[in-house]
Amino acid sequence: MKRLLRAAAVFAAVLTIAFSCIEKENPEPDPESQANLKALKYLKEDIMDRYYYWYTRIADVSYSPNTNIYTYFDNILYSGDRWSWMTDGQAYIADETGVIYGTYGASFAQPLDDFNDYNMYVRLVFPNSPFANAGVRRGYMLYAIDGLSVVDYWLSNQTHLDQLNGLLGAPEAGEAHLFDFMTPEGELMSRTIAATQSLETRPCLKARIFTDKDYPGLTEPVGYFNYLGFKADEDINGKTMLDDITEPMAYFKENGVKTLIVDLRYNGGGDSQASDLLVSYLAPASALGRIYVKRTHNNKLKSLDKSMSVDSPRDVIARLKKEHITFSCEPDSPGFEHLYFITGKGSASASEMALNGLKPLADLKHVGGVTYGKPNGMYVFMYPNDARAQVSYNKNDYSRLQYVFLPICFYNENGRGQVIPDSGLVPDNIRPDDVYHDFGVEEDNIAACLYDIVNRGFPELPLKTKSAKVRTAPKLKLLLNKEDTDPNYGLYTVKPDFL
Repeated sequence: MKRLLRAAAVFAAVLTIAFSCIEKENPEPDPESQANLKALKYLKEDIMDRYYYWYTRIADVSYSPNTNIYTYFDNILYSGDRWSWMTDGQAYIADETGVIYGTYGASFAQPLDDFNDYNMYVRLVFPNSPFANAGVRRGYMLYAIDGLSVVDYWLSNQTHLDQLNGLLGAPEAGEAHLFDFMTPEGELMSRTIAATQSLETRPCLKARIFTDKDYPGLTEPVGYFNYLGFKADEDINGKTMLDDITEPMAYFKENGVKTLIVDLRYNGGGDSQASDLLVSYLAPASALGRIYVKRTHNNKLKSLDKSMSVDSPRDVIARLKKEHITFSCEPDSPGFEHLYFITGKGSASASEMALNGLKPLADLKHVGGVTYGKPNGMYVFMYPNDARAQVSYNKNDYSRLQYVFLPICFYNENGRGQVIPDSGLVPDNIRPDDVYHDFGVEEDNIAACLYDIVNRGFPELPLKTKSAKVRTAPKLKLLLNKEDTDPNYGLYTVKPDFL
């Protein structure tokens, strides 16, 4: 009996040692890993398995408490999906409220494809930015930085090129450099400019009116509206971004504008509330009640499929005010009779949806470059998504927001069933982006619209010659990082009020 007891004791000791080893090899996840596991489960089971348009084609990838959620998101996407993306909460809210951190307030372009020109030009300048305050405008050639010519940057090694991209794209706050520019008139201009820590931006870059004093031959005022993004949230000062639609429309209405040039060449999309509002102002009275976009989901969510008809601005604003949006002004439609849309490779998503939806409904001419090609849209899923977080989000408190997931959830087509090709919408009159001139009557795309208004036909294309002002950089790999080269470019979101 004692031998049996001793044997049992030994066996128990062995079991204790064995289980002890197992516990050491598979310890309980720490709180951070457990939180990560919860987020991964929410992404896979609550979002991708239900709302993702291609939920049946999700890659079979397992996850663990230590799996990187960004990597996992990218790895499970359908191979044909080049649009879905996710980001952290801070970056998403900054974008939605129009705040750019660490910037000179300008973007650049190389007219390489259209003019064989490898030089670097200022493409646009945000108001009140360091570049704007220094007097820099679109069309200025960036000739040198701290005495080193941009051509020499190109001729240097890749590390030097990466430094240049970082310097122009994401400088440190307060970082100052001596910039040498050449103006469109051929004059040299030097300015020492420091990057700002943060810059508040608005989606309307420019709203102006052209008359016969600006462009001889015009018999009535022509409006110009350069709109950079379909934004519907409040800025950090509490002013709704939708005012950047209503205020210009009030301006055009007060001045009797019946022909409007809508410049969306750098508009990568955005919120459906803004696109609905803009379409209500642009559409003619004859389009009221007619379908401009149909939205279709996967076979699990057919109940969410819907067709949207053109409403009056008053009706759209009334709906938005029910969501506690306050407008600075609420004008009626100016009653536009003729529309011109200017686009380019940077015109994506909601820009394409508005253009595609209005084409069958309005007297509309499409000018510029082929659009990006994004025929679909996403719902915005915020994490955490518990009741406490939802209450905070509804109060515009995003301090707990950790991740934002934006998977493709639906496809769009217009009232005639015409979809947006993946290759983009082709203009009636294809023209290159004229980064040699500021936005005005000298800029080729705007001038082409004005020429057609006066002469009922578009002018010849500008000559495809490279700049001869300074020595041109050799034909190296394209240097500039542009928005539309980002695989996540193009945003068309709908508020998921059914969640």
